[in-house]
Amino acid sequence: MGTSHAKGLVTEKVGIEAKQPNSATRKCVRVLLRKNGKKITAFVPKDGCLNFLQDNDEVLVAGLGRKGHAVGDIPGVRFKVIAVKGTSLLALYTGKKEKK
Repeated sequence: MGTSHAKGLVTEKVGIEAKQPNSATRKCVRVLLRKNGKKITAFVPKDGCLNFLQDNDEVLVAGLGRKGHAVGDIPGVRFKVIAVKGTSLLALYTGKKEKK
């Protein structure tokens, strides 16, 4: 059995086009997982949260919610970013904490 969360390093920021009939660029990052060396694409939730992520930042990723399947209109993306350098992305977004 696998784990629910994984740590990794951000390698690049990418924008992924949404599937039809939606037209948007979903903000995602490419992450190199520490535990097995795989490269995955992870969705960055909330508007403007991509600004908190830089290349080579350590992030914590979790599944998007369909047990290994892509969700909604984002093709091929199965994970979302939860935390950056040990600080919750939501806490950074709301201004309660600052990045370490």
